[in-house]
Amino acid sequence: MRRLINQRPARGEGFALGALPFVALLVVYVIASKLRLAENGADKLLPSFGSMAQAFSDYALTADPRSGRYLFWADTWASLRRIGLALALSASLSLVIALAIGAIPRVRALLSPLLSTVAMIPPLAMLPILFIVLGLEETAKVSLIIIGILPLMARDLALRIAELPEEMLVKAQTLGASTWQLVTRVMLPQTLPRLIDSLRLNMGSAWLFLIAAEAIASTEGLGYRIFLVRRYLAMDVILPYVAWITLLAVGTDLLLRLLRARAFNWAEPGR
Repeated sequence: MRRLINQRPARGEGFALGALPFVALLVVYVIASKLRLAENGADKLLPSFGSMAQAFSDYALTADPRSGRYLFWADTWASLRRIGLALALSASLSLVIALAIGAIPRVRALLSPLLSTVAMIPPLAMLPILFIVLGLEETAKVSLIIIGILPLMARDLALRIAELPEEMLVKAQTLGASTWQLVTRVMLPQTLPRLIDSLRLNMGSAWLFLIAAEAIASTEGLGYRIFLVRRYLAMDVILPYVAWITLLAVGTDLLLRLLRARAFNWAEPGR
């Protein structure tokens, strides 16, 4: 008798099982939308797919008469620019901090308590301070994302370095490796795959902080547009924007996963 734990779905079956919850959610939404619209044709809570398609066309395929821009794509570019810069800076800084903490005991004693404390500060509580100190421009928005994910990423990478086998470091030193060589040839290659994993795990939080910053002080961006139209209960605009943000986040996660598989094939599970 084959146990359930050993029964693995084939590729086609796995795809069907993965798609099933999404199909079920769509069916539930369509039914609920039709019921509400049948009762009240002006209902805005659950718009039809036709009204959402029309709203998408108005924002993505029709130029705004006042600015001459396609608002959907302008908002997308503004948000991607901010989150891309924040993720790049967070990844670079967290890697440097983690390597310093992992390689040098005095740096570990100096920075570890501070890093652990900063990681416990609610990032959204820092938003008013950032706006006061840095103003309402791009710097404050990017800084909020960095403050929100950098400490967690740095701690995660530092833990990875701490998990490296002691024999590996001892052997490298026995062969004459300097501190710099230990960092660049032993610690860094083992840490880079974990860096990609950490980026993937913090992607949702990065989008959360970005949307919060754009909602409070911005003139463009996906988060700004969502909170701008909410006063009109424009769910036909909000839902496509939320779906688009989800697709962007999922696409980024997929690209990072492919990058890890291609660049660090030796670190894949089962190898």
